[in-house]
Amino acid sequence: WLTGKVVGGSSCDLCRALQGDSKKLEDASAYLSLPSERNLSESKLLSGSSFRVSGTTSGLAVSSRDSFQISTLVCSTKLTQNVNLLGLLKWRSKPSLLCGNLQKLMNVDGGEVIKFLQDTLDALFSIMMEHSETDVYDTLVFDALVFIVRLVADRKFQHFNTVLEAYIRQHFSATLAYKKLLSVLTQYVEQAGRGEPCEPLTRTFKALEYIFKFIVRSRHLFAQLYEGKEAAEFQRSLQRFFLALNQLMGSPLEGPTGASAPLCNYTCIPLASWWAQEPSRPWTGIHSLGTGREGARRSGELGKKGSGKVQLGLWVTNWLEEQGQCPVPWCQGLTSSSPQSHYVACMAAILSQMDKDHYSTYIQAFPSRPELMDFLMETFILFKDLIGKTVYPGDWVVMNMVQNRLALIPVLPLQLWNNYFHLAVAFLTQDSLQLENFSPAKRNSILAKYGDMRATIGASIRDMWYSLGQRKIEFIPGMVGPILEMTLVPELELRKSTIPIFFDMMLCEHRLTGSFSRFEDEILRRLDSEVEGGRGDEQYMQLFKSILLSCCQSHPELAKPGEDFVRLVSELLERLLDYRAVMNDENKTYSMSCTVNLLNFYKEIDRQAMYIRYLYKLKDLHISYENYTEGAYTLLLHARLLAWSEELNAAPVPGPHGLHLHTQRQLKEALYNQIIEYFDQGKMWEEAIHICKELAEQYESHVFDYEMLSDILQREAKFYEKILKVLRPSPDYFAVGYYGQGFPTFLRNKVFIYRGKEYERREDFEMQLLSPFPNAEKLKSTSPPGQEITASPGQYIQCFTVQPAEEAKVRLRGRSIPEQITNFYKANHIQRFSYSRPFKRGPNDPDNEFAVSAGRSCQDPQLGGTGGRWLCQQVLSPPCTQIIISPLENAIETMMKTNEKIMSEINRHQNDPSLPINPLSMLLNGIVDPAVMGGFAKYEKAFFQEPYMQEHPEDAGNIEKLKDLIAWQIPLLAEGIRIHGQKVTEDLRPFHERMEQCFEQLRAKVESQYGVREMMFFEDRRSGRPRSIAWVPDWDQLSHTGARQVLQGGVHLSLPSALPAEPFSL
Repeated sequence: WLTGKVVGGSSCDLCRALQGDSKKLEDASAYLSLPSERNLSESKLLSGSSFRVSGTTSGLAVSSRDSFQISTLVCSTKLTQNVNLLGLLKWRSKPSLLCGNLQKLMNVDGGEVIKFLQDTLDALFSIMMEHSETDVYDTLVFDALVFIVRLVADRKFQHFNTVLEAYIRQHFSATLAYKKLLSVLTQYVEQAGRGEPCEPLTRTFKALEYIFKFIVRSRHLFAQLYEGKEAAEFQRSLQRFFLALNQLMGSPLEGPTGASAPLCNYTCIPLASWWAQEPSRPWTGIHSLGTGREGARRSGELGKKGSGKVQLGLWVTNWLEEQGQCPVPWCQGLTSSSPQSHYVACMAAILSQMDKDHYSTYIQAFPSRPELMDFLMETFILFKDLIGKTVYPGDWVVMNMVQNRLALIPVLPLQLWNNYFHLAVAFLTQDSLQLENFSPAKRNSILAKYGDMRATIGASIRDMWYSLGQRKIEFIPGMVGPILEMTLVPELELRKSTIPIFFDMMLCEHRLTGSFSRFEDEILRRLDSEVEGGRGDEQYMQLFKSILLSCCQSHPELAKPGEDFVRLVSELLERLLDYRAVMNDENKTYSMSCTVNLLNFYKEIDRQAMYIRYLYKLKDLHISYENYTEGAYTLLLHARLLAWSEELNAAPVPGPHGLHLHTQRQLKEALYNQIIEYFDQGKMWEEAIHICKELAEQYESHVFDYEMLSDILQREAKFYEKILKVLRPSPDYFAVGYYGQGFPTFLRNKVFIYRGKEYERREDFEMQLLSPFPNAEKLKSTSPPGQEITASPGQYIQCFTVQPAEEAKVRLRGRSIPEQITNFYKANHIQRFSYSRPFKRGPNDPDNEFAVSAGRSCQDPQLGGTGGRWLCQQVLSPPCTQIIISPLENAIETMMKTNEKIMSEINRHQNDPSLPINPLSMLLNGIVDPAVMGGFAKYEKAFFQEPYMQEHPEDAGNIEKLKDLIAWQIPLLAEGIRIHGQKVTEDLRPFHERMEQCFEQLRAKVESQYGVREMMFFEDRRSGRPRSIAWVPDWDQLSHTGARQVLQGGVHLSLPSALPAEPFSL
């Protein structure tokens, strides 16, 4: 440093080994001339070899493979070893490199700069002072100063804050620095205020406190040296800076700089600290604004009373009126970007200096009462808009708190109470006063400095309400919503003091009208929106219930209606809180059940508007999960409330339908078209056809719109075609019980039937059900649990598969109907389901255990309502009836289902030859090969033995039915194996031949024991007719031998049913 050079650290690779005559090593001159560094030797060596040096070094060589490294590090606490920093400190020696050295300072390690903090600052300010006539280096020096201040602010170097403070007080001597620092700072702020990119601004704001300390110290030194000269110029510079700052504060948060959001937090402390030291400075620019209009006269009068602050306030107030003509339109501009935010800050500073005497004196100065009323009305609207239309961002805690404090104004005349109530409630419920949303440290800081202003304004509202006397009725129901919003604020004492206002409203309306229906309707309507918006909790529900019940009991005329009202609100609150909790959860599994629970409640209490509102919420949920069928059924509930008439819609309709559809006919038609579309997407074309028929009737016979009739008939025709041509897998149904007090009320101790999605496994369904309740225990039994489970505080879930109990369709019975049609009625419009579990009755029989252990207990739950996948149906009480199915009846049912499955698979392959053969292969092989499934030999052993027939003579008829079903299985298997042989590939030919051998053995045995069954096949020669299978006719209509059924379409099979149409009618 002393010589202007840097002694830096270095490292080098040295050669490690010498090869050659050891005697030569005794002479140092023999090897000192050899290369010492590896990189030097490698240039002279071939890879992997050594070289010999001629002359005096002959016989010695350097090894290219062995070396070692030496590193040196020079460290000093007095002399810097950094080239960039040294270049800045010695800037006078090479002034041409000054710009580069200032820029390179940003790259110097922070620790190195901090070690030479005073020297670096002296260098920066000396550059600024020696170039006072030019601004070439001003910006670079300013950025370098910001860089150093930010280093000191870093947690790693925070203990150097005292060093920087001491430097400013004791060593700093740049008297002209304030001009250049303030000029660059203003330039940055103006650039950002114009919307231009200004990347250094955010860094500057973070260093603003020390920047202003340098400015203030520099100005003080200049004023001392030159006896206060250039004060006016300094004031103009300050005014220019503050105007630029105000412009930036009014810029949008999403602007190009993004700097206005943190601006207040970075500027409040340094500026407030400076203003405290210089109380006359901030008002200097404001005094030049003038007075204006009649306010100047009043200000002069008030000024005689020694209130300079009031005089100043009137000056600014009148100036603001001149800028905006009047307070009301000025405040109406406080939206989004809020360019008038600097006016609000100015007004807040003025009003914070005024006390009650100032307000009183000012009000008394109005010459007439109407002028006073106009002023107060404008003031109310001004404060209300300031609270409702945010001027400052939410994270500007200090400015928001200062503004809120101004709203605690004195008591006002009676005529303005309505505006006062709305203003007070808006003030009390604003976000910046909800202390529970802040961190504990910030909350404690606010409470210590400002207190909880909500309690103060809440007590004022309560006292004002009780002071209204006979005029209370004028505020019902208008004030129900604002008062409700106030009572929902999560502050216990505030709730206790304000909830009784509701009872006073009920009492007031009841004494005048005999009921409180207007109050009830309004509070139910507003409660829904408030709770959904996040307000309200269990504590509020309990307080509301206890306080109002206590009040109602003290007034006999309100005891019974008040109790009913409180129960109604409590039930609604419980459902709304459940709904909010479910909807806010990431897992939406139970959102639909909860929504159904809530909309059914609104339907029960006859609140049609709210009922319709939640119908659309439910519809949106279904569509978001692609449950189009359930979405259509949900919309249909609303459509059924409408008539085909030109009457106007009574209730508001959410969504796009409510914007331009005014009559019930228009709305119902639009809903029907949407429903048809949803049914089409959900493959429920039978339901879509019903809606199409109703629309066609309207177009044909009522509105005579044949163009629309043609369109709807074409859509209907396409649905008929889809029914026969598009595959629709049959869904599974699951019974789910939620037991225990740990579940929400809409699930607690209730059983639901869920419809699974296509190809959905029960394991996947159970996993989805259990995910919202990770602590729930799964019950393994299908039996209803006892009270020890239902009354326990835990959670128990029971899930098992149920079968739809097919209800015979009269118009379909005894007809040959395609399977695609009948399958729809087997899986839809089901009101009864059955499930079974095995049990043992009687002693075990080791020789014939199947005959006593294959029985089932069959449950048949009765359902209420309609629905689908997630609009699940709750099981009514009593939930089910129970019957006992004997092992023989179970065997008959199993054989009948097996035969139907074979028949269905055969016809599927007849209708679509492109189907894969694997399912048919597994089905046939599982029956004909006894080694796989055991076949029906287990039935023969269990029921066809002489001992069983003698012990159970009453089963003779069922035994014959079982034998007949076994006999009918043979022609079905024969047809299936024939189709399999036509489609089997060569690599599966051995498998097919093995299956044929097993079948021939089985056929010989069955035909010899149970007779031969033959089926005749007919071809339908009508072209274009899709192939299909037949609806199974009643068993009793067919002969036990050789029954023949003529089918329609291709080669089709029909099988007589082995049991009556409704064998388990309950």
